[in-house]
Amino acid sequence: MKNRQTGFTLIELVIVIIILGVLAAFALPRFANLGQQARIASVNGVSGGVRAAVALVQSQYQVRGIITAAGSPVTMLDGTAVTVNVGAAGGIPTAAAVGIGNALQATSNLVPVDGYTTVYGATTTFTPNSGGSATCRVDYVAATGQVTPQIAGC
Repeated sequence: MKNRQTGFTLIELVIVIIILGVLAAFALPRFANLGQQARIASVNGVSGGVRAAVALVQSQYQVRGIITAAGSPVTMLDGTAVTVNVGAAGGIPTAAAVGIGNALQATSNLVPVDGYTTVYGATTTFTPNSGGSATCRVDYVAATGQVTPQIAGC
């Protein structure tokens, strides 16, 4: 009786490896861009968080009534004092650590958003610490309360 061995020949194995290599070459670029997509999602998430914080402070400002003294704080339900603009832009947190920083529950070292660098100014910016460029950020304008995600350089 003749014994026949079964299995794959070397040529068949090489062809399968080549096919898998070609498929990987097409699939790899699809998944290599995940870092950029993650930064964009993060910037959009922080943008939503800043908008929500501004809306909560404005709501508390309206409930409390009109504040006439400039720099007066609005006390949130947890006891956090948030300094707001008064007048036409009433209830919008100021562009400072005691304003938008406190509205975002900044930690003791003035970091309102973990993983982001915050630069307070007329336009406060929140920039991700990992990757991207200076144009990958969230802008907060205290004069109007406008929050804009900038995702061009992410």
